[in-house]
Amino acid sequence: MTPEPARLPVKQLLLVLGLVATSLAHLWSWTGLQAGLLCLLNYGLRGLRWRFWMAHYGRHFGPLEGLRLYLAGYAFTPTPGNVGEAARGLMLARNPLGARQSLAIFGAERLADLLCLLLLCLPAVAWALGQGIGQVAPVWLLGLLAAGLLAAAVVLGVLFRSRRALLQRFGWLQEAWHCLAERPLLWFALTLLAWAAQGLAVWLICRVFGVSLGPLAATGFYALAMVAGALSALPAGLGGTEAVLTGLLVANGASAGVALGITVMARLLTLWLAVAIGVMALLYSAAIRKEISLR
Repeated sequence: MTPEPARLPVKQLLLVLGLVATSLAHLWSWTGLQAGLLCLLNYGLRGLRWRFWMAHYGRHFGPLEGLRLYLAGYAFTPTPGNVGEAARGLMLARNPLGARQSLAIFGAERLADLLCLLLLCLPAVAWALGQGIGQVAPVWLLGLLAAGLLAAAVVLGVLFRSRRALLQRFGWLQEAWHCLAERPLLWFALTLLAWAAQGLAVWLICRVFGVSLGPLAATGFYALAMVAGALSALPAGLGGTEAVLTGLLVANGASAGVALGITVMARLLTLWLAVAIGVMALLYSAAIRKEISLR
């Protein structure tokens, strides 16, 4: 028998292209611009945090130089667990960090992000309990959320309870703990404000698509999706983040098409905008400013 020729999933491709086109059209609205500015604020606040920890190791940068070097690291965000961002300190053309110190800052960043994202999840948890989400959300979504929150809490709990043994075994983790121990209120405030800004960006995107959702709940939805994506260890949380955010929006009453449109626009602003800026900052810093060495 002659095998049937492979058929392209034309309908699915057209749906994806339509969602991307709709999301791009919304990006040029005033509300889309506001959401983009909030995402840029997120990058700037986390850049300040990175400069603060770099200064801990005696690397002092001016505001623009430090921000440019930090943004360049976003070029490596689409890597498993975002681990490519650990190369920020290693790439410096002058006085680069050692591998242990660079990993330490990366570890401190991820732990700070996880802590603040878990806190920002609380409004979404309260919303879920108040709405009786167990009656409207699919079982896979409930299981994924429960497993994600439990895993994140276990990770933080194990790190805290077994910190002495872990710090003695892993030198870079000990360095990361030292980073977190220095002026904790500063990095905590910068981190919480940064992720809250992106949560508000998602809320604005929901408004563009006509979805009724409060700013705290929208921020919580986004935080839950980010935690799920981070725990998946996939490059930039691809797949897990999108699935959870879309599922939560559908559980809130949005249609599947609208939920997908919101998710696409949110990821364009919160992830791919950063990657695009990171590539430009990397090329500029390496080829023109000579601040980064790729050798």
